[in-house]
Parts: sequence; C-alpha cells; structure tokens
Amino acid sequence: MRKAKGDYAIQTVTNALRVLEEFRGEPEIGVAELARRLGLHKNNVFRLLATHEEIGYIEQNPATGRYRLGIAALQLGQAFARSRPLLVRGPAYVDDLSARTTESAHLAMLDRFEVVHVAGSAPSRLIGGALRVGRRLPVHCTALGKVLLGCAPEGEREAFDKKVVAERGLEPRTRHTIRDPDKFFEHVRTVAGQGFALDLEECEEGLTCAAAPVHDVTGRVVAAISVSVPASRADEQSLIEQFLPQVVSAAERLSRELGHHA
Repeated sequence: MRKAKGDYAIQTVTNALRVLEEFRGEPEIGVAELARRLGLHKNNVFRLLATHEEIGYIEQNPATGRYRLGIAALQLGQAFARSRPLLVRGPAYVDDLSARTTESAHLAMLDRFEVVHVAGSAPSRLIGGALRVGRRLPVHCTALGKVLLGCAPEGEREAFDKKVVAERGLEPRTRHTIRDPDKFFEHVRTVAGQGFALDLEECEEGLTCAAAPVHDVTGRVVAAISVSVPASRADEQSLIEQFLPQVVSAAERLSRELGHHA
C-alpha cells in the first residue's frame, strides 16, 4: 500500500515554510512574535530565519531589527506568475474592468478553501473598495468565493462542508453574513445555476460586490473576477443592472483568451 504524501513530510521544512507564510499579512515581524504564532522555541525560529536570510528569502531590517521578505521571494512569485497564463493575461482584464466601472476590481483563485486575491486595480476615488491583492478572505461571505465554490465540481462543495463548515461553521463577518449551512448551500446552488454571485455587505459593512467565473480551455473554473462598489453607490438592483454585465463580460473575454469556448 502506498503511503499518503503527508507521511513523507519533513517537519523542519514544514516549519520553514510556515515562517514564510506568516509574512503574507504583515510587512515585518520580530522573532518573539513569530515564535509565539508558530508555537516554536525562539532559538528554532531564529535558525529558520537565518537559513532563509542566507538564501535571500528573508532579510532583517537594520532600522528595526525585525524581519521581512527578501528579494528571492519576489523572484519566486514572479516565476509562479509567468508559468500561469491566467496570471499573465488576467491583470489586463482587471484593469479594464476597473476603468470601465470606475470601481475596484479583483481577480482571485481558490486555495485551501480561501479566496486568494491575485490581481487588483482601483481608480482614483475618494471613496472606494480597497485593493486586496495578496489577501485571503473566507469563501462563504464573498462574491468571489461563492462563485469559485458554486461553479466548482460537486466534490469541492462536499469537501468544503466536511473540512470547513463541520469543523468551524460559517463565521459571521457582518450582520448580513449567511450563517446557516442549509441556506448557504442552497444559495451556492443558485450561484452555480446563474453563473454569478453577489456579496451584499456580507464580508464588510458598506461594501457590495459582484463576481463571475473564469474558465480555462478544459471548461474548469480556475478563477473569478469581481467588482467592489460602496453600498452608498450600489444597492442590489443597481449592482445587477449596472455592474454585473461588465463583470460577466470581463470574465467571458478572459475565459476565451484562456481557450474556453462556451
């Protein structure tokens, strides 16, 4: 019987990668704080940081003594983007969507049942949706997440139910967040049928979003594209009538460029 891949994992390597992942949300972190977050001894964390620093993935800010990502992390990220047509071609459609709507637009992918924003564009407006490039957000309360899950194969929704809903439930981000699992999965089935999703202040008070799926040449949903509009400028009706057609058009045009034919 073949072993599961997890049986071959090397704990030191896992911890080294966990160190890098902590920098996704913050520009700089100190040794003591990293040790606390990771549940590791400070000496172990210092050695891991020293190893990363030696090969360029981490550097120490001489002014603060804290650590930040190094140039090698940027080079690796750029190599990742170059190897995926979606990340090469997608940003132009995000920029165009933002320009057409004069609102913030994003491209996102699904990773470990979280929405990862991989590209974004925002116009110069005093009030608008903030850029979220690099940020992770929950699936259940974002238009992007509901599209990525709803338009995925049924097995993905079953896995989400077992690994997320059953273990920690649907965390309320605002008073509008759908918390009941039955209502959520009914909502997601509707998303799958209509081919788009809305977020009506479910993730952040005062912000609405509309999202549509992006397909690759095989027809698989590989990403979703969205526009974010302050609720003061768009209620549900205007979001559907004014912004959704632009979002769907951008998603369809990007899908065609990736080789998808409806």
